Amino acid sequence: INSYTDLAGNNGPAETTSNYEVETLAPSGTFSFTDYLFQSGDTATVTLTFLGAVVGFSSADDITVPPLDNGTTPSGTLAAMTSSDNITWSSTFTPTFPNTQDWTNTLSLATSYTDTVGNPGTAATSPNYMVDDIDPSTNGVPILTLSRSLLLYGQTAELRVVFPEPVASFSSDDDITNPNGSLTSMASSDNITWTGTFTPTTNTEVATNTISLGNSWTDTVGNPGTVATSANYEVETLRPTASSFTFSVTQGTTYNGIPYSGTPGLKPGDNATLTVVFSEPVVSFISADDILNPKVVLDNMTSSDNITWTGTFTPMDDTQLSRERFTLSNNSYNDIKGNSGIGKYSLYYVVDTKGPSVLSLQFTDGSTELTSPFTGRCLPVTGNIIVRFDSTYMEPSYITTTTDDTTCRAETIMVSSDNFSSCVRMSSEPTASDNTNQTFILNPYENLSYDTTYKVRVTTGAKDVLGNPLSSQYDDSSGYKTSSYPSSSPISGVFVGAGRYGKEVRSIDNGTSWDNETCQILTDLNGVTYGNDTFVAVGASGKIVRSTDNASSWNNSTSGISSHLNGVTFGNNIVSSSTISTFVAVGNSGSIVRSTNNGWNWNNSTSGISSHLNGVTFGNNTFVAVGERGKIVRSTNNGSNWNNANSGLPASSLYNLNGVTFGNNTFLAVGQSGKIVRSTDNGTSFDNSTSGTTRYLSGVTFGNNTFVAVGQSGKIVRSTDNGFTWNNSTSGTSSLLNGVTFGNNVFVAVGSSGVI
Repeated sequence: INSYTDLAGNNGPAETTSNYEVETLAPSGTFSFTDYLFQSGDTATVTLTFLGAVVGFSSADDITVPPLDNGTTPSGTLAAMTSSDNITWSSTFTPTFPNTQDWTNTLSLATSYTDTVGNPGTAATSPNYMVDDIDPSTNGVPILTLSRSLLLYGQTAELRVVFPEPVASFSSDDDITNPNGSLTSMASSDNITWTGTFTPTTNTEVATNTISLGNSWTDTVGNPGTVATSANYEVETLRPTASSFTFSVTQGTTYNGIPYSGTPGLKPGDNATLTVVFSEPVVSFISADDILNPKVVLDNMTSSDNITWTGTFTPMDDTQLSRERFTLSNNSYNDIKGNSGIGKYSLYYVVDTKGPSVLSLQFTDGSTELTSPFTGRCLPVTGNIIVRFDSTYMEPSYITTTTDDTTCRAETIMVSSDNFSSCVRMSSEPTASDNTNQTFILNPYENLSYDTTYKVRVTTGAKDVLGNPLSSQYDDSSGYKTSSYPSSSPISGVFVGAGRYGKEVRSIDNGTSWDNETCQILTDLNGVTYGNDTFVAVGASGKIVRSTDNASSWNNSTSGISSHLNGVTFGNNIVSSSTISTFVAVGNSGSIVRSTNNGWNWNNSTSGISSHLNGVTFGNNTFVAVGERGKIVRSTNNGSNWNNANSGLPASSLYNLNGVTFGNNTFLAVGQSGKIVRSTDNGTSFDNSTSGTTRYLSGVTFGNNTFVAVGQSGKIVRSTDNGFTWNNSTSGTSSLLNGVTFGNNVFVAVGSSGVI
């Protein structure tokens, strides 16, 4: 370039030399064979490919064929290699045979050749080739070894095949024959030692077995293999089992109660024999450990041949009607070879060595049952007595009672009001209420006496189905008292209250004093009303009772529904100039029933709603019912059809309305949080009124131009201006007041804990 200068600073001119060549890459070659595995008769074409043209190359001089096994005889002959372009050279290689076995051989390229510019060549080595025309058996035979000579149930063994030299074309699926078992595909890391898992066939007993190797395998170059056989092994995978597992009760006791009728039973003093017959001799069998024997004591079992084993067993004490069976434990015993045994169950047996006892005493009116003690309960004189035993299965023939007259004899269940000087006569022997014979019902021949205390006795003559007597005589300590019968006649009007447990109480002196309670049913009563010389009370589960003798006695009536009834009223409807006396009761889920024959029969009416209805009243030829969330419905056709009324409360109101009444051409309803609504248009629409309290109001009535409402914590409010304004009144109680009524110039309110 012209970057240089002379001494004076002048730049020199640029100049270029003539061309020269740089060729310093030494030539090299790469071998390839058409076959690397040679057996008798095989040849292969050997190709040597250089990176570029070479000169001075002679395969005879530059390629060395190695000797066999490092001896002097070459492993083969390589014909003179030729090339059309001095780059790719090829010729035929012929291995040295016969009786040749050399597995490690390579051709070597010397460095005596050059490329066309004279760079000396580099050395190269061919891939390995094998020369072998000797069968593998020359080096020995394959050895087959199984890790177990005895294979039991659940065991496996490793099969190992060691070949005398590396093999090819070997498949355990094709080359191995394995009787009475299965073999996983075998694998190897060196093609000499192959392993796989042998699993014996289940339920098999064969003492003589060998695994065979066929001759379809070859060595690496393809020389055929030889057959081989393993040592003998035994397949013993048939597990022992109990071919018979039976027992017999010496006394022949049989349990004949439902549902196990015909089952062998064990009562006190009984003993039995257990027999186990195995399919073959067994060892490691210990009866105490190998047989589960619930509720019995089993002696150690013995055998003279290890096949048939017997032992005796007795029932455990203090066991009450327990249905059990023997269990021969799985894997707990072995056959002689060591196979674990199979579990098995015996038939069932019943153990009953404990006398029964009375579990509970109950009283029922046919639909509701009460369990002793009966404190605070009203018990109808028409009820039945129920005795429930703790034993699930009593023997009915030993459950007897007084049926001929009132004389106490040897009955096992007796009912008496005079400490068993006499007994209540029953209409029939006690009947079991279910198939277990645990609960028995006694039905008195006549109604029980009013206001009378009765006691029940169950003697030790009562027995269970295996004959165990009652553990001790049962005597009812407290007894139970029936309801009273109000026999006095009314003096100046009758007030009636109804409540829990079906209680009805009445006053015949304007509420000053009250008769003892009476009852017809055991179901809670929620409301009572009067009309047409008839009292009607309604309650839980659709219960209705009525009285036509001033509440001296009551009869059941059928409502036809099962919903709880919460309120009832009476109305004299004028329909087509005719007066129709109608009782209407309302309840849960919008239930409404009505009776036009003095409360004897009732028909469903459709309210059109599903809300609970809590109260109902009558006025101006109209029935009005109120309920939860401010719901109000009304009927102007004797309760047959009902329409919604506007309560004046928001649609999303949470205020429940609990009671409703009629007076002075006004319908008035009370409810939650002191809410009061009133209607002066015959119940079509309602307006809010201010009660002056936030207490829960439960009931309301009208009399002497006065509305009176009662509720929570003894709250009483009253209005003398047709429900516009309200004033507090003093109740003298803090108990919840549930209802209020008016009659004979007297207001009467009733509440919790019997408050009046």
